[in-house]
Amino acid sequence: MSSTAQRRIIILRHGETDHNAAGIWQGQLDTELSERGLAQAKACGPAVMALGPSRIVSSDLRRAAVTAQAVARAGGIPLSLDPRFREIHAGQWQGMDNTEVSARFPEERAAVLRGEDIKRGVDGESMGDVLMRVREGLDDLVASMAPGECVVVSTHGAAARAVAAALLDLDLALAWRILGSFGNCHWAELEQGNHGWRLVTWNVSAGLVETVEGSPPP
Repeated sequence: MSSTAQRRIIILRHGETDHNAAGIWQGQLDTELSERGLAQAKACGPAVMALGPSRIVSSDLRRAAVTAQAVARAGGIPLSLDPRFREIHAGQWQGMDNTEVSARFPEERAAVLRGEDIKRGVDGESMGDVLMRVREGLDDLVASMAPGECVVVSTHGAAARAVAAALLDLDLALAWRILGSFGNCHWAELEQGNHGWRLVTWNVSAGLVETVEGSPPP
């Protein structure tokens, strides 16, 4: 396969929200981008378009969809929504910060910190659940891609690592350890070669807008 025929996927995390800035678990709460998040999305549009995508597939949650719209406008390319690329559902933790979660759900929070993949917030999803639905979305997306095509997937912090793990055939625990944090309006580029997908870049940004330090809750 020549380099010109290699298909690529750009995994893009949405811009900052007020929940991100405050360290609050969003999960599938449909929060808006903050002013800084909107500026991040506007700045990343031309930078992501420079990678040559032909279309964008986005989580239907507004923070990801609005980020995707900024990229689509920058390049005049089509955008579609797919709820399979939503963030992890954090159940009863949604709307809480880690201090509140630890106070109200000490055993469950301790289990997550030990690396156990339990359902977040008692009645939410595990990362295994996220990986399963993300993989279904990716299977359909990759099957639809033409040779040499580049597609952007606009998604969320935890879901983005699940997308990368699915493409790279990585165990989730290994993916979490080696991939590290993924900032707001940062992206990764993956390329399909003769022997599967490989990671080209990880956690890249336009470098124009300050981002929140660290990795806030999903």
